[in-house]
Amino acid sequence: MSASAGAVLGAALLEAPALLERAVAYTRASLALLPRAAPDAPTPCADWDLVRLLRHMDDALAAFSEAAESGYVAPDGPADEQPALLATSLRARACRLLGAWANEPGRPVVSVLGHDLDTTVLAAAGALEIAVHGWDVAQACGEDRPLPESLAETLLAVAPLVVRAEDRPGRFAAPFDLPPTATGSDRLLAFLGRTQKTLR
Repeated sequence: MSASAGAVLGAALLEAPALLERAVAYTRASLALLPRAAPDAPTPCADWDLVRLLRHMDDALAAFSEAAESGYVAPDGPADEQPALLATSLRARACRLLGAWANEPGRPVVSVLGHDLDTTVLAAAGALEIAVHGWDVAQACGEDRPLPESLAETLLAVAPLVVRAEDRPGRFAAPFDLPPTATGSDRLLAFLGRTQKTLR
């Protein structure tokens, strides 16, 4: 990791709750696009339609909130199958999430399914998850919404902490190279194995 990337990562971990807020703001705008999409619309996530993606997002938001509130995560998925109902749940969970992390008591670690994880890393991982799935939702709705450059550059520094070699293939597709002129948004998505051509 370069010195500049290390500085970005250090700042991201120090300001992880603020990073979460930026990710949530981006993704809430993507959720506003849902009325134009079918529940079974394809997404950039392999084998996931829009409803399955939204259910995953709902579950993840609940888990990240639990981490801040109780220091322990054991999530259960929602039963809703309609994008509108899931979007309502997501918005409510996003508000709870931001409040929970703003008031997080400063514990150094949380237990995630029996494994201890640094609190700041978990919050930064939550921001990555939320923002990138916001991009996925927009793609499923037929809209190209690049992540804001400053957010993308920060998440790009966080991503190697969250995505390991053993996660590919499986949770993530293989990364691919882009020219140096590519935007931070495109480079982040490429690192995560995503491309707009995924849906085509």
